[in-house]
Amino acid sequence: MTIARRQFMKIAGAAVAAPAVSRVAFGQAPTTLRLHHFLPPVSNVHTRLLTPWVKKIEQDSGGRLKIDIFPSMQLGGTPPQLYDQARDGVADMVWTLPGSTPGRFPKIEVFELPFVADKRAIVNAKAVQDFYAGNLRDEFKETQTLCVWAHDHGLIHASKQVSSMDDLKGLKLRSPTRLAGDALKALGANGIPMPIPQVPEALAQKVIDGCVVPWEVVPAIKVQELVKFHTEIFGSPTLYTATFVIAMNKPKYDGLPADLKKVLDANSGQAFAELAGKMWDEQAVAVENMVKARGNTITQLSKDESARWQKATQPVVDNWLKQAKDKGLNGEKLMADAKAAIAKYAKS
Repeated sequence: MTIARRQFMKIAGAAVAAPAVSRVAFGQAPTTLRLHHFLPPVSNVHTRLLTPWVKKIEQDSGGRLKIDIFPSMQLGGTPPQLYDQARDGVADMVWTLPGSTPGRFPKIEVFELPFVADKRAIVNAKAVQDFYAGNLRDEFKETQTLCVWAHDHGLIHASKQVSSMDDLKGLKLRSPTRLAGDALKALGANGIPMPIPQVPEALAQKVIDGCVVPWEVVPAIKVQELVKFHTEIFGSPTLYTATFVIAMNKPKYDGLPADLKKVLDANSGQAFAELAGKMWDEQAVAVENMVKARGNTITQLSKDESARWQKATQPVVDNWLKQAKDKGLNGEKLMADAKAAIAKYAKS
């Protein structure tokens, strides 16, 4: 064997023995997933939550796992279809609201009942994810659930000042969930179900008098420019929150190499819930300050008025408990577990 041939065989043998990460460096394409959601690319969820999250996953995987984000329903369909897109593989992952398909996910609705959720997102986000392990696995079994969580306190943003229940009478307010709509009705307003992207035009055309959303989403849909009055509920528990889920196509998840699953898992669950909770809470402060600087009016209900609202919306809770029983669910236990999880993280 010539010297040249021996050198060639050594080089070839070294190439075969090289670790997988080295072979990636020589041109092996990374695994790329598509994440679909309904908000615009300027939204805080897109820029301050999902984008940093996918960058960290790419970094932790050494560039072997990449996630491309498609905002504004760029892959087609409508927001209520997102969960099924993950189930069916139209998208590899989706970020969506279980409340977009009312009645489909009845157990997670317990957090969306009036005066159950905490004022702070970090508490709600961790509590919902904690609640998932013992109560929600079967509810989301059609997909690989990466995280479930909830935002901070929702506010009423309206074309007139709302400082009491009497001020709500007759107002047409966009409602984010089925139960928030029921609560608004109990308070004397008209809850209008409407996807977030439709809110700006509906406000501009005066189809609605206002909307119920957390501070975080306000700039993305220019609520602060379209209405001048904002009402906060006193303390905790608060009027409402909405829940979210990042769902992944099961075959796509199952097909990942074990080490990439490990990276994805490490950035999911409570790790993601904490990122989400911090983002919502930080943006609540920033957006409220921005709205104040514009000269808009921010009203906080008194403690007594908030208690009046809670009493008025108790029939919504009672009706949900009855509906849960009719579906064969133990609503009392679900509520007890939800409140226990909220109390757990409110103390931490």
